[in-house]
Amino acid sequence: MADAPRILVLHGPNLNTLGTREPGVYGTTTLDEINARLAERAKARGADVEFFQSNHEGSLVDRIQEAPTWADAILINPGGLTHTSVSLRDALAATGLPVVEVHLSNVFARESFRHHSYVSPIALGLVAGFGPASYLLGLDALLDHLGG
Repeated sequence: MADAPRILVLHGPNLNTLGTREPGVYGTTTLDEINARLAERAKARGADVEFFQSNHEGSLVDRIQEAPTWADAILINPGGLTHTSVSLRDALAATGLPVVEVHLSNVFARESFRHHSYVSPIALGLVAGFGPASYLLGLDALLDHLGG
């Protein structure tokens, strides 16, 4: 691991519409605002973060496959791919990097199809239901795990 831990932050499909998408479920905070908060927290903890959002599963898989060349861990909100993508799960597992899964809403208080995650079994942990703070809690958990 480099002097400063490096974290890849991945945002899955539809997260680019945060702030306007179903504010009763996801709140009014935008993705840019979440990223700014994460960057601020990472800097305060001596870490570097890189952000990537895509609505395309293959683009997320490509980014995950590149991560071991530079990142120390992955923080991911897979969005709807949480419940459907074996490919995303397999890519994350293949990196050998620590992974923390995050969700803005409490997926277990929602529709039953959201209760299953392909990512959770290969993740260090899951943070869900705390809105934008879920991301900050997940980042802190990763950095604590890395000793940063």
